[in-house]
Amino acid sequence: MKQAVSLIIPCKNERLNIGPCIESAISIADEVIIADSFSTDNTVAIAKSYPKVRVIQREYVTSGDFKNWAIPQAANEWVLLLDADERATPELLSEISLELSRGSMLDGYRIYRDNHFMGHRVYHGDAKTDSVIRLFRRDVSRYEGPSDHGEVRLQKGRVGTLKERLQHFSAWNYDQLISKYNRYTSLQAQQWAEKNVDTSYFKLLVRPMWRFFREYILQGGFRDGKIGIQQAWLSAFYSFQKQGRLWELHHGLDQPVPPNANYREIEDRRVA
Repeated sequence: MKQAVSLIIPCKNERLNIGPCIESAISIADEVIIADSFSTDNTVAIAKSYPKVRVIQREYVTSGDFKNWAIPQAANEWVLLLDADERATPELLSEISLELSRGSMLDGYRIYRDNHFMGHRVYHGDAKTDSVIRLFRRDVSRYEGPSDHGEVRLQKGRVGTLKERLQHFSAWNYDQLISKYNRYTSLQAQQWAEKNVDTSYFKLLVRPMWRFFREYILQGGFRDGKIGIQQAWLSAFYSFQKQGRLWELHHGLDQPVPPNANYREIEDRRVA
């Protein structure tokens, strides 16, 4: 018997992603909830042009917090949650429909992702085993985790794994990528600092080098050519940036205000 499914897509300023994301999964959805964090582009207008769409809005704090606000607002027991940069394939939707029609006794399903770097598929490194719980029962599923990459926590033994995969297009250029890194690393460092965690020489030096070695050598990133070496360096930089921001919070000094009271006025005249 067919099970009703609510599709939830959290987003902010995703005018290029929101349409393709909705289109990839709307055929399985009995309702589409766009959880928008006050987009300033035409994301909401594009979303509303599709049938079944309901827009809800609230300020974004963290990914997990935002998704936990959206999940209870689904009308149906089963929720398929996609980030705007993810796409469901027809094969994945068919597998989901089949699983749910059997009267699943599980609470959720883990789905592997095919990750893409600026449009190119990444086959090795961390991307090879990337998976997320994106299909779950509304009333027993909540995101947990200390950073912007929280995960749905479900009772052990009640999570299945689907064979078909999501398509994930996390960044199409370095501006998008660095913007995400800035947000993720700032949040993680702030959460560590609130727990009085500090960095160390080991965390600043060894961990980034290990991340590069693990992804490029042990996980076979070198097989992806120039994409692989970029992915490995970015993984190392991400690790370093979290620790660098943590050091900044504990030990960084504020830039002093120049003693000349007319400094701003002088600079303004000089620019003019």
